[in-house]
Amino acid sequence: MKFSRIHTLKEIAAIIGCHYVGADDFAVHGMNEIHVVEPGDIVFVDHPKYYDKALQSAATIVLINKEVDCPEDKALLISDDPFRDFNTLTKHFRPFVAANVSVSASATIGKNTVIQPNCFIGNNVTIGDNCLLHANVIVYDNTVIGDNVIIHSGTILGADAFYYKKRPEGFDQLLSGGRVVIEDNVGIGALCTIDKGVTGDTTIGAGTKIDNQVHVGHDTVIGKKCLIASQTGIAGCVIIEDEVTLWGQVGTTSGITIGAKAVVLGQTGVTKSIEGGKSYFGTPVEESREKLKQLANVKRIPEILDKLK
Repeated sequence: MKFSRIHTLKEIAAIIGCHYVGADDFAVHGMNEIHVVEPGDIVFVDHPKYYDKALQSAATIVLINKEVDCPEDKALLISDDPFRDFNTLTKHFRPFVAANVSVSASATIGKNTVIQPNCFIGNNVTIGDNCLLHANVIVYDNTVIGDNVIIHSGTILGADAFYYKKRPEGFDQLLSGGRVVIEDNVGIGALCTIDKGVTGDTTIGAGTKIDNQVHVGHDTVIGKKCLIASQTGIAGCVIIEDEVTLWGQVGTTSGITIGAKAVVLGQTGVTKSIEGGKSYFGTPVEESREKLKQLANVKRIPEILDKLK
């Protein structure tokens, strides 16, 4: 998430009420999660296990719960609860704005685009030309939809990320201030749910087609011309490269990469990153030919036992 203007370190520290290490006028451009940070961004870390990763990341401002040696050309925001203060910044820079109409006056809708009855189009949404949104599609604030996109009934774009911190009193949600970006010529089936990024974008690449009842988690990036079949569940922060096919009821863990032109057969659990250009099956995932050989051998176990007897 980039701020509407460049802020100073002193200004940011005042918003969350913490002290800091660095020049008062140190430039702060935005805030992001560790996997998408850029110079000028704030990243937060609240566990010693991840201190080095945050401090050595591209982020130049680290919101941290302990004063440590500050790397050259970076700054620290010292907080007793970085998770809470990251949420405070999200509320400040991307506050929730309640709607009072079905289509926000701040939405931009392109030529020849059809919005069927009972759709909701939130604040600052952009929809391109020649799109069709069927009845009861929900488009949350700040979503971007390209040209020639078809979205079927009951689909929701931009719900919150499933991201929580466990505390003694229960689960504390990390607020979502990111977006959903749907590129040109995408087709999305009925009853799909595509969560917005925590601070960045959840992206569906141009020409990708998604079947009914598919879930896409926060900050996931799906490439161009992919095919994703019904009841697939894609976790957060996944990278799916171009021309990947995921058949029905595929599930993935978070933070993995599926290489270009990979084919994942139905009911596979993608538990790790996989190379492109190959076919996969099973849980845990393996190349399909190897997995099918294993299953064939399992069927032979009774025969082998009889011979051993």
